[in-house]
Amino acid sequence: MRHGFLVSACLAGALALSACGKQDGEETVERAFQDVNVIDESNLNDVMLTVADPNQAVNYFRDAAKAEPERIEMQRGLAVSLIRAKRHTEAVAAWKKLAEMPGVTSEDQLGLADALIRTGDWEQAKGALNAIPPTHETYQRYRLEAMVADASQDWKRADSFYEIAVGLTTRPAKIMNNWGYSKLTRGDYAEAERLFGEAILQDQGLFTAKNNLVLARGAQRNYDLPVISMTQTEQAKLLHTLALTAVKQGDVQTGEALLRQAVATHPQHFDAAAKALSALENG
Repeated sequence: MRHGFLVSACLAGALALSACGKQDGEETVERAFQDVNVIDESNLNDVMLTVADPNQAVNYFRDAAKAEPERIEMQRGLAVSLIRAKRHTEAVAAWKKLAEMPGVTSEDQLGLADALIRTGDWEQAKGALNAIPPTHETYQRYRLEAMVADASQDWKRADSFYEIAVGLTTRPAKIMNNWGYSKLTRGDYAEAERLFGEAILQDQGLFTAKNNLVLARGAQRNYDLPVISMTQTEQAKLLHTLALTAVKQGDVQTGEALLRQAVATHPQHFDAAAKALSALENG
């Protein structure tokens, strides 16, 4: 009898261990699948934020944020995707919602400030920047600070912020172009020309800087194209810009001559230059 009891106890223990082993195994497999799902989701989020169609990314993150409203990374993905899709008013609302969630960072506050700037809300952008600790010193922070200072015509602060931003990036062409445009709007044409020239040296493909350089030279009544790298199409467009600048300043004959050059230089039909030339010729 005692022997039978021991056998029964052993069988019960074995079954219990077997059940525990099975349960542990299932939990291990479940955790493994959860880990895979996290990795897959992370990869998908990265794809949506970089190479996916912006509006498709908006739909993806909007659905994800509705399904799991407590997950800040989904709300962040939605806000970033709306910026990529150039839906800036919606982006402001998304960033503001994000700013009230637990786990918000200084980078998120910068995202809000950037969105506000894109909608022209300079006062709120300034407030968003002021809410960021002064110890958070990044290129993006000083780039936005410079733009806000520009909007307030606080030129001294703007120059200071632009200078700091230039020193915080290895690719300063775009910030130099912004700084140059700031100088251009102030009427400091020579300094603007210098900054645009430096921007082009950093990035010879930055056509915006080339066009701004021509504007700065034209404002000084220098209607010769600068000696910079340019394609034939770019050359025609820059001649067109110079021509319009000349006409605006009353140098109409010079403007006409530059428009003829622009039309002749462009490898295809240059409609904008041709229409401007026709309008001048028909007086």
